[in-house]
Amino acid sequence: MRLFRPGLQAVSTIIPLVLLAVFVFLTAYSWPAIEFNGLHFLFSNTWSLGNLYANPVQRNGFTVPMGAHYGIAVFIVGTLASSAIALLLAVPVGIGVALFLAEYAPHRLRGVFAQIVELLAMVPSVVYGLWGLEVLAPLTMKVIAPFLAHALPFIPFFSAQATSGYGLLTAGLVLALMVLPVISSTLIEALQRVPKELRESCFALGATRSEMLRKTLLPAVRAPLIGAVILALGRALGETMAVLMVSGGALNYLPGNIYSPITSMAAFIASQLDSALQDPSGMAVRSLAEIALVLLIIAVIVNVIARLLTRRAKFAG
Repeated sequence: MRLFRPGLQAVSTIIPLVLLAVFVFLTAYSWPAIEFNGLHFLFSNTWSLGNLYANPVQRNGFTVPMGAHYGIAVFIVGTLASSAIALLLAVPVGIGVALFLAEYAPHRLRGVFAQIVELLAMVPSVVYGLWGLEVLAPLTMKVIAPFLAHALPFIPFFSAQATSGYGLLTAGLVLALMVLPVISSTLIEALQRVPKELRESCFALGATRSEMLRKTLLPAVRAPLIGAVILALGRALGETMAVLMVSGGALNYLPGNIYSPITSMAAFIASQLDSALQDPSGMAVRSLAEIALVLLIIAVIVNVIARLLTRRAKFAG
């Protein structure tokens, strides 16, 4: 028993130590690329490995391939935009699914539907990618894009014509389906922990079920809801294979509309690693590691913001 508490404390430090070790490794490994690329790495739209078959040249004191240029603004925009679309679609649907299963579904079917929702979280991302590739991409081009163009012709971002089904909207839809179970499952558990007396007191005061849900139940689970949304955002930011298969693989240009091809940071690392390994100077691989470092920093910032919002929601409640 004397060793139980120190043992738990030692185990609890593993996760922050692993995170710190990953951060230190990425920083150290990508440091030559950080020095070479400078701030234009974050704001430039051009990524070029240069001539990998010619002898490397000296530029600013670093050995790099001739014509090499590394900029990731396109990939940052693609990552944030696809994740934002995923959350805009998944959050209201996830809340609706959770409320239905917790408050409206018949008791005998509640467990079955809840398990189905949880099973969606266990589906491998490559399966979602294949589904998006064969089903969702053609559906986006033939049905969803024409409908949005007809319904929202006054918004240029939606009214443009989709040249293919691969792009920002398809990636956002696939990500929305992938993060939906995270939101709904977490919220279902939070709703089930709300005391029954709270519901009964609302009904005793004459509130309808919808008023009880909007004014009492949802405010009571505000903090878990924020945590679920941030978990979903973290999943969307780091998703690789599914986005790689349906995003269209855009390079060196920003999306002009919601149907434009994009590339996320994680998907770009996976797709370019083999080519980057052909760089004899090693600068391309280190630049990919710098992308991973930027993605890690974004994830940490998102989690810090989530912690602050969750703490504020608890105090407000």
